[in-house]
Amino acid sequence: MKTFKIFTFTLFILCSFNTLHAQTETSDEDDKLSLDNSTINNQFEYVLQKSGDFRGVNGSMYEAVKRSMLTTLQAHTNDSLNTLKKELKDTQTIVDAQTKEITDLKANLSTTQATLDKTTNEKNNMALFGLQMSKSSYNVLMWSIIAGLLAFLIFFIYKFKNSHLITKEAKIALEEIEEEFDEHRKVALEREQKVRRQLQDELNKQKGS
Repeated sequence: MKTFKIFTFTLFILCSFNTLHAQTETSDEDDKLSLDNSTINNQFEYVLQKSGDFRGVNGSMYEAVKRSMLTTLQAHTNDSLNTLKKELKDTQTIVDAQTKEITDLKANLSTTQATLDKTTNEKNNMALFGLQMSKSSYNVLMWSIIAGLLAFLIFFIYKFKNSHLITKEAKIALEEIEEEFDEHRKVALEREQKVRRQLQDELNKQKGS
């Protein structure tokens, strides 16, 4: 009996949340109320309409409902709750799957963005001796090296020409010195021959006297 009162009180609370629209339904809609082929709300409305009023010993008013109707309503309510739970579970499964898919897409997007950044960085930079530098810095460095090599080449050519000129001048000077040495040797030889002739003449004179 106590369980019956609690269930009746629960029915009363649930029915108190019915909207004004449900309370002012037309007679055609009332004809659609059923315990088997209607919504849970209409089933509760049907049970309320089929229940009878009676006054208790304490003077309070109560609703008398057939136990079979309550049992059927309970079964239908449980079925609806189980269906709702299944739908919620299926929905949660879908949400979890979509969440995982979104997480995977975010991870793929991050990987793709990292690859794109790396490609862009490699496109805008060049490696030199294992070091990454921007194209502008790379071009400045390359042109600086080319300019340095060109300056070294010009300096080398200048030194080569200067050395060649010095060598040529030294060669000319050597030839002149050799000519002077030959001339000096020739003069010295002539002097030596002249001195020998004079010495021989003196010896010849001494012998003749």
